[in-house]
Amino acid sequence: ITPRFIFISYRLRSACRLQRIQGHVMSTKAGSEVLFEKVGNAGVITLNRPKALNALNLTMIRHIYPQLKKWDKDSETDLVIIKGAGDKAFCAGGDIRAITEAGKAGDSLTQDLFREEYILNNTIGTYQKPYVALIDGITMGGGVGLSVHGRFRVATEKTLFAMPETGIGLFPDVGGGYFLPRLQGKLGLFLALTGFRLKGRDVQRVGLATHFVQSDKIVSLQKDLVDLKSPSNSDVAQLLDSYQEQSCLDAEKPFVLQEQTETLAKMSPTSLKLTFRQIQEGERMSLQEVLVMEYRLSQACMRGNDFYEGVRAVLIDKDQSPKWKPSTLSGSLGERDLKL
Repeated sequence: ITPRFIFISYRLRSACRLQRIQGHVMSTKAGSEVLFEKVGNAGVITLNRPKALNALNLTMIRHIYPQLKKWDKDSETDLVIIKGAGDKAFCAGGDIRAITEAGKAGDSLTQDLFREEYILNNTIGTYQKPYVALIDGITMGGGVGLSVHGRFRVATEKTLFAMPETGIGLFPDVGGGYFLPRLQGKLGLFLALTGFRLKGRDVQRVGLATHFVQSDKIVSLQKDLVDLKSPSNSDVAQLLDSYQEQSCLDAEKPFVLQEQTETLAKMSPTSLKLTFRQIQEGERMSLQEVLVMEYRLSQACMRGNDFYEGVRAVLIDKDQSPKWKPSTLSGSLGERDLKL
């Protein structure tokens, strides 16, 4: 055995040891970013990244999905509750920065995250047991996907709902093409194009939340939910109804929408056109068909310009001055346009 062989073997053992350590650290970190507990016969999920407004990343998705599957088959789990840690957000969206960096580097995260997130959205949308999302705070993008497809969504006066994707060169995904066109009138199209932020009781008024409960009653509500014995969906609905009846805050406040022409002018023209078509087509599709369509759209956005430019302008440099390509709704391909 030569000294060189011994050296190479040592290096390999060191590298393997480092990989094991890194793997353990990643596992520990992932385990702390989303928490699972059984309380009575309820499975409770807590999104645990309060400093990041509980933004959803791929590791969290890969923990939530199998846990939901496990609880669905577990005869001793009667319902699932999902909530966010901290006092600001349920979940403010997906890990957009990570997707942006991955897209620029050609990393598979741009496919993996969208694919696995949409599969999780579908799992929630087809879940057999009562699923209660306590959206007590900011709920956007990926956070909407974790809540709106569930049977019960409980808003509070702290809820701030939006699908702001057209402002970063994307489109309202996570099944937006399914639930938005099913809102009354053309409200869903309006929310999709403008990214308008709905607050508090208005989230329940338009049907995005099933119930409105005052924030100071949420802890008590969760305890009563956990105490339900083998509840049916109607049992859960009855309990939520009773809490809504006790919540009088903002009951007389009128539903308010403001002028959005200036907002539309700031959005990516490509995203606006894409979103308009998405909402039109989605009205006639099932949730599964919508998610397949949206995965294709997400991958097209990863190959384009506007998503990366939108993230730069809104989230990284924060100059709020994206250079869209094309820059207008009537924009051409410039030198590459068809000449007749």
